[in-house]
This record gives sequence, C-alpha cells and structure tokens, in this order.
Amino acid sequence: MGLVYHKPGNDTFQLKELLPGKLAEGKLVIFSAPSGAGKTTIVQHLLSVIPEISFSISCTTRPMRGNETDGKDYYFLTEEEFKIKIRNREFIEYEEVYEGRFYGTLHSEIERVWSQGKHVIFDIDVKGGLNLKNQFQDKSLAIFIAPPSLKDLEERLKNRNTEDEETLKTRIQKADEELSYAKDFDAVIINDNLDKAKVKAENLVRAFLNI
Repeated sequence: MGLVYHKPGNDTFQLKELLPGKLAEGKLVIFSAPSGAGKTTIVQHLLSVIPEISFSISCTTRPMRGNETDGKDYYFLTEEEFKIKIRNREFIEYEEVYEGRFYGTLHSEIERVWSQGKHVIFDIDVKGGLNLKNQFQDKSLAIFIAPPSLKDLEERLKNRNTEDEETLKTRIQKADEELSYAKDFDAVIINDNLDKAKVKAENLVRAFLNI
C-alpha cells in the first residue's frame, strides 16, 4: 500500500496511484520555528550536504525581501492569487500566519520533489509543520528550532533589520505562542550555537532517512 494523504475537502489519494513505484515512498523532513530562530540557515546547510533531499517551495503573500528570488525562496503571490489557489484546493496546508499574510504548501511541490526520487524538506511555520506531521505521521520527521530565549530572539530580529517596531512586536508575541507547540514535534533543537545546531539537525535527518 502506498502512503495515503488527505487533500482539503476530505478527498483521499493513494500516492502509489499518483506516483509510481518507489517515488511513493518519499519522506518529509519538516523544520519549523518562530521567525528569527535560525531554521532557514539550518535548512540551507542540510540542502548543501545531503543530496537526497530537495526543498519544498512554499507560497506566501508577504513582500519579497531584497535577497530573495521568486520561485526559489518562495512563490510570491498576491492575496487574491493565494485565495484562488485555496478555492481550487491546490494546498495541502495553508495558514494566515499574520493578518493578510498567508503561507501554504502546494500539493504539486511534494509531487515535484518525489518525482525526482528525493525526500522533501520544509522550512515552514509552526502550525503548518504540525499540520503536515499530522497528515503524514511516521513518513515525516518534524523538528522544532528554538531560540535560547525570547530576549535572544528579539535581538536577532532587531539585528536582521527587516521589521519595523510594530511588526517586531507582533513577531515576538507570535513566537511566545509558537514556543508552546515545541512539545508536539518529534525533536527540539535549541539554537544557542549555530554550528552545533547544524550538526544535531544533520544527525537527526540522516538517521531518519537511513543515509
């Protein structure tokens, strides 16, 4: 039997029917964290050292930052474009993380990576990560990246210089809530030393993928 997952609207698909042979056995590696905890840096490291994984590109309605590329870092959509994809049931999960700021994972992204014979790695918000974990269960590994403290996280966000004061305040409040979900993940890595956090993450992923 292939892996079964549920699309929004309770449609159920057998992935062996969707993707032939061993491609249906692909796994998901999920990294979630409050904004500024360092998950993106860790995911980029893993992509550089583990060729068996490939990045799932999420959709978002937030503005593109200066160093980002559409179709590589995210698919940057307008709110209306995002809502059209919701209506068309193109997302396996999505969430309005902040007011007017949507993030979501397309079914087509998972299918794209599995069609390459690779496992999917996600850099995703906390509730989105848990949504994927709940759907894929033992086919997925969900890792929570935690900052040493909220104060440390606030300093990191300030140093990033990408948020105004109001947005920064919102992110810190959101982070406080998100930290309460850490217990629901398969593993938690406290990122108080980036090099050590990278090693811990790599060890966990390699063990899960048996590589």
